[in-house]
Amino acid sequence: MSTQASSTRRWWALALIAAAQFMVIMDTSIIGIALPEMQTDLGFSQENLTWVFNAYVIAFGGLLLLGGRLSDLWGARRIFATGWLVLLAGSITAGAAGNVGTELAGRAIQGAGAALIAPSALTLLMMLFGSTQQELTKALAVYGAAAPAGGTAGVFLGGVITEYLSWPWVFYINIPIAIIALAATPLLMPNAPARSGSIDILGALTVTAGLALAVYSIVRAPEVGWGSGQTWGYLAASAVLLGVFVLIQSRRREPLMRLGIFTAPNLAAANVAQVLLGAAWIPMWFFLNLYLQQVLGYSAFPAGAALLPMTTLIMLGMIVIAPRAMQRFGAKPMIVTGLIVLAAGLGWMALVRPTGNFWVDVLPASLVAAAGMSLAFIPSLGTAISAARPEEGGLASGIVNVSYQVGSALGLATMTAVAASFGANQIGNLPELTNGFSAAFLGAAVIALAGAGVTAVSMRTPQPDTAPEPVLEQH
Repeated sequence: MSTQASSTRRWWALALIAAAQFMVIMDTSIIGIALPEMQTDLGFSQENLTWVFNAYVIAFGGLLLLGGRLSDLWGARRIFATGWLVLLAGSITAGAAGNVGTELAGRAIQGAGAALIAPSALTLLMMLFGSTQQELTKALAVYGAAAPAGGTAGVFLGGVITEYLSWPWVFYINIPIAIIALAATPLLMPNAPARSGSIDILGALTVTAGLALAVYSIVRAPEVGWGSGQTWGYLAASAVLLGVFVLIQSRRREPLMRLGIFTAPNLAAANVAQVLLGAAWIPMWFFLNLYLQQVLGYSAFPAGAALLPMTTLIMLGMIVIAPRAMQRFGAKPMIVTGLIVLAAGLGWMALVRPTGNFWVDVLPASLVAAAGMSLAFIPSLGTAISAARPEEGGLASGIVNVSYQVGSALGLATMTAVAASFGANQIGNLPELTNGFSAAFLGAAVIALAGAGVTAVSMRTPQPDTAPEPVLEQH
């Protein structure tokens, strides 16, 4: 194959990897606008409705480490294709569901598929573009931009589908995309040989159950009380399970997550930044969507369209600005600045009014928040992946995906509890609803500021002699 044809194939492969990231994140957001119809058709209670989101995110976050391990052992291409098959099965189940249990099972199966796709996609990206720093930064920028694009496209498509078709189609839309991905994977993706090694099933079960209990206890806390025995009992059980997971990892010769990986410089700091980025960003997206529909009175389609300016800015920021700024300033200043700008946007958003409008209350603050996200996301993602040894690429990408998803789930659960305590559960009472949403935005701003502080203290700047001088000189 000629060099040009090989190069073209690599960029087509990147398009498929970015499409995978787009889909994985879109599946968390596309259901947002469809939730009221699903609630009516399937009989969800108001407090159980968040589980349509959480069932996906918990299966996704909890099984990502297993997905990364399988990718390293059995080959990234094989696990990538398997993930699409599982996602396809989950999408059909969720779309055809006639009751709450089947719906949540379908969402969990979708999450399991995503947990196989996400780490193997990042490993394939590293195999294709990891040889030169400049190409890797470009590829990560395209990959990174696919996440917020998927998030907002999900809201937009969810609005279109809910308004003009019916809610099952928010799941059926995955079917043709999965079929195309399955056909294209053997043609475009490099094949890594399988390696021998064991799979830590007990570790996968304990980490998934521990994360699920943590999210469940926080989601339920506003209803049963923060001081109740049930809340603290579940939190204690979650802590025990996660402690058992760490113990298992420290004792096994071939653990799901080698604890020593965190001694790699800046790997832990970059992952903490991703946790807090997810914990600040996802609640903002969730409650902004509710503010548009429940306070400003937007129907499904305009609510999705209202988030397009924000997404466009994020994509431009990640693809055009972030890679150049990263070469110029380095990862740490970018992450700290991005989180501070995100906090400023969220603080501005907390000023939303019950009698507000899109141009004053939503657009300016959402653009500031988007600018912050676009500055912080790529540097923290790139640092978290490239800090690990090459043979642990699947594990490193699994860990960084876990960090973002766990941050998203716990951040959303916590801010949902905060919003409810300030009135966000009083549907129809616009001042109280707005108070609740405002409290969630303010809480998310505090999380982003905490992220900036932790990164500033914990992340080390590489010494000049280890910095990629030739890359810097080109700009």
